[in-house]
Amino acid sequence: MSTSFTPVVVGSAAPDTPAPATPRGVAHRGGSANPSVAALQQRFGNAVQQVDVVWGETNIVVGHDQLLEIVRWLHDDPGQRYDYLSDVTAVEYRDPERPLEVVWHLRSLPFRRFLRLKVRLARGAAVLEVPSVWSVYKGADWLERECFDMFGIRFAGHPDLRRILMWEQYKEGFPLRKDFPLRGRFSRSEQLRQALAANPEARYSKEELSIADAFEDLPDDMRRRLTAGEKTGE
Repeated sequence: MSTSFTPVVVGSAAPDTPAPATPRGVAHRGGSANPSVAALQQRFGNAVQQVDVVWGETNIVVGHDQLLEIVRWLHDDPGQRYDYLSDVTAVEYRDPERPLEVVWHLRSLPFRRFLRLKVRLARGAAVLEVPSVWSVYKGADWLERECFDMFGIRFAGHPDLRRILMWEQYKEGFPLRKDFPLRGRFSRSEQLRQALAANPEARYSKEELSIADAFEDLPDDMRRRLTAGEKTGE
């Protein structure tokens, strides 16, 4: 039997605020910051490294080590209630001196608030890694996998971090990084050779693979997952 739940009514935590309306004449930079900024600065101090209001939206750069704690507080605190993670993505700028930014879009439906959190990563780092927020938002699962797949950013603590758009044996790199060539790292003939060499049965469940006699052709990590009980090759 499923447990009961209480629907979230948008704006229910701030009934005295004006009804939402399409903003007009919004300045490119400046303006009132999200009220959550002051609460974050009071609670986390220097972990809040930078605050910008761009086109009416509040962007906050936070410390790498405090990210998960900040996200959990924004989710759990009754005065914040950021109950919806709408996106996890990254930005790499053309300027080689600018760090890569990992970005989280958070919405508080009860308060009608939006925050864009960012963590900056040095491009020269041996491993690009940030904490996973999957323990707070289960919807982060595929969002973090896509960010890993496209940018090569690892999410520490993710339960199943692997490619989701490209196939798991894809070896050309991370397609949304600035150093990725437009035609791919391999020649068209090599791309075709790899595609033709791929086993079409490699996406089936273990039960189907035993019939297709293709289980031994899978990579070791995929075989371990299937042996552990994974039923589908999502």
